[in-house]
Amino acid sequence: MISRVWHGWTTLANADPYESLLRTEIFMDIKNRRISGYRGIHLLRRSMGDEIEFVTVMWFDSIEAVRVFAGEEFELSVVPPKARALLSRFDERSQHYEVRAELEA
Repeated sequence: MISRVWHGWTTLANADPYESLLRTEIFMDIKNRRISGYRGIHLLRRSMGDEIEFVTVMWFDSIEAVRVFAGEEFELSVVPPKARALLSRFDERSQHYEVRAELEA
């Protein structure tokens, strides 16, 4: 399994609109693409004083499934224009990790 990790930051004022955009549009658009090998996404959020950090962790069966999602240059971030308008800054590249162990409680 492959984990795709990405970070983006917003101002305090843009944090709730950005999270809403992710939940109501962007994540649903990804789900509706029905990418074979896509297993889901986690959204993390934390306050960092005058800005808010968001982390997305996506799960894929293989790097080939990541390529279907992101394109041939799969390390490049996938940030739609509506999201870019709300972000102060973001990772230009996503990090990809091979999941080596899973432990359930």
